Amino acid sequence: MIQILVVDDEPSIRETLGGVLEDEGYQVTSAGDGESGLMLMREQHFDVLLLDVWLPTMDGLDVLRHVKDLEDRPEVVIISGHGTVETAVRATKLGAFDFLEKPLSLDKTLIVVKNAAEARKLRAENQELKRQMSKAEIVGDSIPMKALRQQIGLMAPTNGRVLIYGESGTGKELVARAIHAQSERKDEMFVEVNCAAIPEDLIESELFGYCKGAFPGASSEKEGKLRKADGGTLFLDEVGDMSLKTQSKVLRMLDEGRFAPVGMEQPITVDVRVIAATNKDLEEEIGRGNFREDLFYRLNVIPFVVPPLRERKEDIPGLARHFLREFSSQYSRRTKELTDETLEVLMRYSWPGNVRELRNVIERVVIMHPTVQRLERKHLPSVLYRQNTRRSLGEFTTLQQARAAYERDYILKKLDDNNGNVSRTAEVLGLERSHLYRKMKTLGIAVKE
Repeated sequence: MIQILVVDDEPSIRETLGGVLEDEGYQVTSAGDGESGLMLMREQHFDVLLLDVWLPTMDGLDVLRHVKDLEDRPEVVIISGHGTVETAVRATKLGAFDFLEKPLSLDKTLIVVKNAAEARKLRAENQELKRQMSKAEIVGDSIPMKALRQQIGLMAPTNGRVLIYGESGTGKELVARAIHAQSERKDEMFVEVNCAAIPEDLIESELFGYCKGAFPGASSEKEGKLRKADGGTLFLDEVGDMSLKTQSKVLRMLDEGRFAPVGMEQPITVDVRVIAATNKDLEEEIGRGNFREDLFYRLNVIPFVVPPLRERKEDIPGLARHFLREFSSQYSRRTKELTDETLEVLMRYSWPGNVRELRNVIERVVIMHPTVQRLERKHLPSVLYRQNTRRSLGEFTTLQQARAAYERDYILKKLDDNNGNVSRTAEVLGLERSHLYRKMKTLGIAVKE
């Protein structure tokens, strides 16, 4: 529902505008002065602000100057009983959408509010499109990622449905956004639906929307994700978790290109490209009776596979540096460097959480070590190097390899416990200092003391 804020020091104006706008289906909040209005805008979202020029303590143009600095700013319509061309020009230069004179024409006011609300929606959509474009960068020069980018370049310009396979955290959503960004629909919306995160009893209304009064509690109309994605791309993330009931309705929509919101008899026609993703084997789910075979064939027109991070470890340094730049910028800190030992730990870890886990680790390091410029092994979460002592036995072909790997990890852990002090580590291990030096050299451990 569109949110309107009325800021006017005359109670009668606030009451009249509130009543008229609420009759038109808007949600209206009011304030009697500029300070109260600004406080409300900092606490909640508004689409349109109806702002009187003449206000106590802080006039409307001063309020407008503050509104410009808000991250989530509404469209502003200035209203005044003393309208002049000069005031209108000043308000427009400060970013006002329009200017209305008192006594207000209610018909004109409704038209201006409607236009302002549409302008606010368009601005929000443009911001979302820019955000989506910035999130569509695929990092990595390994052979699997080069092949994936090539596949995206070939398939994105088509309207073929795509099914993306991959473990959790591999970047399936990123691939979907990249497909959208390189498609002919790139100027339209990319709308995501996480089928695993939305409860079964809500996903139908989330996808298809509903009419006012469709069920108890439906006090207003809700636009579903399908209608929002009209002309653009609908991304069904974790589609394998969608209920069979919803699957049948999605299948019908794909076949007919239309659907009916809950409580509406007349169907709505939409033009959407559907991209789905899953971390499950859908053919196994079909065998278990959890997924419709006919829906699988509708979705699986162009299959994509996103490899896990452990199968493209050569991408780890580039990804780590990419996330370092991202979070250093986000938290207003100088970009940090990774030492060779730090990169070695990152490369040897198996990353069960894939790229998402690596991203989270880098964000944590940036937050926890704000003044450190060179990130060393000791700055990483200990789980990254503890896991190395529990490697898969299948990784080694000889007993000598397994023993050497264990010794190396054990010595690295003890060095870390002793802040890299070789003499102290040798005492803990019960070795001569010279013996430990030779052992470290044999195992390829850099000596830093």
